[in-house]
Amino acid sequence: MPKTICLDFGNTRLKAALFNEATLQQTFVLNEPVLEDLQNIVQQHQPTHAILSSVIEHDAAIETFLKAHTQFHRLNHLSKLPVTIPVGKPETVGTDRLAIAAAATTFYPAQNTLVIALGSCVTYNFINQQAQLIGGSIAPGMHMRFRAMHEYTAKLPLVNGDWNVPLIGYDTATNMQSGVVLGMAKEMDGIIDEYRKRFRNFNAVLTGGDMPFFEPHLKNRIFADFDFIFKGLYAISQFNAAP
Repeated sequence: MPKTICLDFGNTRLKAALFNEATLQQTFVLNEPVLEDLQNIVQQHQPTHAILSSVIEHDAAIETFLKAHTQFHRLNHLSKLPVTIPVGKPETVGTDRLAIAAAATTFYPAQNTLVIALGSCVTYNFINQQAQLIGGSIAPGMHMRFRAMHEYTAKLPLVNGDWNVPLIGYDTATNMQSGVVLGMAKEMDGIIDEYRKRFRNFNAVLTGGDMPFFEPHLKNRIFADFDFIFKGLYAISQFNAAP
């Protein structure tokens, strides 16, 4: 059976997912040296196709290797997509957002869908029921907010996120956690509410590496899918596969 390896190179983590036909079989976090790690995965699983979404400057040897061993596609604004991008400069839309939009229109066709991706930044990606990625918004992510408070003050420590945070912090760390985690949850709920007021046939999807910190705190009904970007990459790979 044809196998596809989907690669998502983000600002925080480099990840991959292996699909056997349309079934996601396994996910990987790629460690340094990345090329060696990827070579081991390809040697073990023998994928026939590969697709890469990258928002970083990665080693060019990675693409050379994938081209030599798979039918390879590098995602960009010229790729064939199951979604259109009616914006002034489509080349400025991040490939991670293209993959998210492809997943939205594949799994929620003919619906207005807001996908919230929680990574280094929080991206709000709106795909309308005509399968158009018409935009959204970008905000600082959880770790960026913690780091900013630490680096732009004299005494605030660098703390980690936690899903189980109190409304009323009882020390410096829990005050910061409450402000960031609960504050971001209320921020997301507020934005979802505004979209829901404006659009009927609407649903919201939550994804990204920091999703588990926020899902318990959202009052809105959402679909949570940790692997949403991989499913979008797979859909795009099928659109761009040679006949």
